[in-house]
Amino acid sequence: MVSAGDFRNGVTFEMDGSVYQIIEFQHVKPGKGAAFVRTKIRNVLAGSVVEKTFSPTDKFPTAYVERKDMEYSYSDGDLFYFMDPESFELIPINRDILSDSFKFVKENMVCKVASFKGKVFSVDAPNFVELQVTATDPGFKGDTATNATKPATLETGAEVRVPLFIEEGEMIRVDTRTGEYMERA
Repeated sequence: MVSAGDFRNGVTFEMDGSVYQIIEFQHVKPGKGAAFVRTKIRNVLAGSVVEKTFSPTDKFPTAYVERKDMEYSYSDGDLFYFMDPESFELIPINRDILSDSFKFVKENMVCKVASFKGKVFSVDAPNFVELQVTATDPGFKGDTATNATKPATLETGAEVRVPLFIEEGEMIRVDTRTGEYMERA
């Protein structure tokens, strides 16, 4: 059990048959009246975010979320298959559960799969990936404006903005959280 007075960012708990994760919290002690805890919580199964206030004495059962490293194997339509490295079992996950950063993931990359009581609710890509540039316009000599960029298509089909000196066939490092070019690999 976790009480509302012990809420911290990232804590997961069960309430009204759903699982919630604390995004933000604030303990408020007004001059008059009782103290309360103002929170912003995310329903981890549905993805919705709500603001709610609790009494510091409210108690909720702790939700144990399992986070596991799994290897992305292949996709078949809207199903993406991930392999458990311990049991070698393939687990199908629907496209709508995948995060936006999944466009940077290629086969055999390890992702974090989060589940609650066997139900997968999120798949997070690695923070940084190294991918090959498959298509980009050539940079022109003398085109040296500061921070000038051009679009480049990566081997996964994702598109990022890269500096003018990057050419086709080069390996680059991309931050999957922001979708930005970091450096040559």
